Amino acid sequence: MTTLGIIGGGPRALSVLERLAVRATAAAEPVEVHLIDPVQVGCGRVWRTDQPDWFLMNTVAGEITAFSGPPDSGPPRPGAGPSFAQWWDRVDPSRAHANDYAPRRLYGRYLLFLLDAIERALPTSARVHRVTAMVEDLRELGPGGYRLILDDGSEIDVDRAVLVTGHARPRLSGHLLDLRRFARTRPSLRFIPGDSAADMPLSAIPPGSGVGVIGMGLTFYDVVAALTVGRGGRFEESPDGLVYSPSGEEPFLVAGSRSGVPQPARGRNRKPSDFAHRPVFFTEALVRSDASAGRLDFREHLLPRLMAEVDFVHRAAVLRERSGPAAADDFVVRVREKGGASLSTLDECAADFGVADVEKLDFDRLSFPFADRTFTDRTTFDAALVNALAADVDEAERGNVDSPVKAALDVLRSLRATIRELTDFGGLLPESHRADLIGWYAPRSAFLAAGPPLVRLRETKALIEAGVLRVIGPRARYAADAASGTFRVSSPCVLGASVAVDTVIDARIPSPDVGADTSPLSRALLRRGLWREFVNGGTFHTGGVEVTRSPFHPVGADGRPVRGLSVLGIPTEHSRFFTQVVATGPAGWSEFMRDADDVAQDVLRPVEHQTDHPLAIGGPAR
Repeated sequence: MTTLGIIGGGPRALSVLERLAVRATAAAEPVEVHLIDPVQVGCGRVWRTDQPDWFLMNTVAGEITAFSGPPDSGPPRPGAGPSFAQWWDRVDPSRAHANDYAPRRLYGRYLLFLLDAIERALPTSARVHRVTAMVEDLRELGPGGYRLILDDGSEIDVDRAVLVTGHARPRLSGHLLDLRRFARTRPSLRFIPGDSAADMPLSAIPPGSGVGVIGMGLTFYDVVAALTVGRGGRFEESPDGLVYSPSGEEPFLVAGSRSGVPQPARGRNRKPSDFAHRPVFFTEALVRSDASAGRLDFREHLLPRLMAEVDFVHRAAVLRERSGPAAADDFVVRVREKGGASLSTLDECAADFGVADVEKLDFDRLSFPFADRTFTDRTTFDAALVNALAADVDEAERGNVDSPVKAALDVLRSLRATIRELTDFGGLLPESHRADLIGWYAPRSAFLAAGPPLVRLRETKALIEAGVLRVIGPRARYAADAASGTFRVSSPCVLGASVAVDTVIDARIPSPDVGADTSPLSRALLRRGLWREFVNGGTFHTGGVEVTRSPFHPVGADGRPVRGLSVLGIPTEHSRFFTQVVATGPAGWSEFMRDADDVAQDVLRPVEHQTDHPLAIGGPAR
């Protein structure tokens, strides 16, 4: 009997379990799996099914599957099952949902559908136990195996464990810690740290009170929805666009960020669900051929080719706009025929097709449209902001094929896989990893290409016009004002922009930091030396858990891989790139599935109590 523990019950846990179920029929011995999650086994905290419908996904249903293969003539089962959109169409047959953005709890129901399908299909030699509990400690057992200590005092002994624990709640430090300390000295104030909006104590915020919101990304939209629609307000269509009718229960929201603009919307999806961009200029082979042996520099080796790929899609979309689909298709064919070995190919073809004049996209300018601008009064800034929101809505309405900007930015999501191949496990020089990938590219890529459904931008514009929401301005500041006994939100870029508020909400997803993780399990794993932080080149402390290549064993404090454990997903962010994905599809097989399958194959190997050896070939660079 092989006994396994999967710690965490969300999408990655289900993917590992699904691949375990596929492989269990050929396993050498019986398998017993403990699937453990403290909130809801099968969908986890973020996707739990008791959250309100106003918390939305930011990927259309047609692009997602949790099964590792498409459906066939048989029943849904591991390796063959419906995509999220296909399942949703069955649950609600009133219309097709491939291009819809689902409530997060609906995706949770889909994951539970997968879990039920897995359990029905298991061979008699395999069994799954659903355990609703938090694992607080993990201890080694003699020559092999682990004891999982649960928060209810019970214990589970396993031969191997897979850690897929998702988003962490890190310990506060710096300015955020100062804000929380200030709030604790005054009963009328409250500070709410970064987290999933569904887990924030938003119901405690009094109607009519001032609320400062730090950041205007995806969590910002969730927070705003909870404090408006969640308080009984309504959005209604009018001849002039979307209009918000307040309930009177809303607080007054004051939001801000460095850029001073909410995250742009995703373009309305105009691509078939099985569409996949085939890179011409930005491939792993071409990037490596440009570089000498050794680790890469992001700006020198990756960025020129990545931007050429974006420019290629941008120019094709401009040509489609100017001359029609046939001309754009001919341009794409010509570029692909010439190949991407030389970046000059793009300019040559652009000249031949009359799009040499197209200005290249500038990520800094798109991310910070008000950079170096100051506004003499609130009215001037509000007008500029509303115009920017309206323009973004117009582009998003055109969609991710016909809008040149949205089409070009959408391709960034397709390039993540190549970036991972080039940068994971210390593929970049330490300083380039820190400053270029994490500090510059990752936030701009996420801001520009991973935004909300366009309805969120329409709602934001309506809330501003209704006086329920104010964006304070660029380079927003959040300070403790001891003189007034309040928090103060201000912007140095808008004359007189300063508002006192009673609540500050950090609406940003905390960056992974294994050293600051407050979970008892993470602290125990560090204390016991069963995992450690990935330090690139011995100088850049990334915050992510250091893991080997597949099957992703954590590297212990002694530098050896801990072969009885595997770690997937968000805890390994910065050791790997962009681990926040839910699943991909709809065809099924993807990097997400491949990683899960590698782990499943490893944990099902015959149990052997063997002496480990130091980390060597295939491990991450330090």
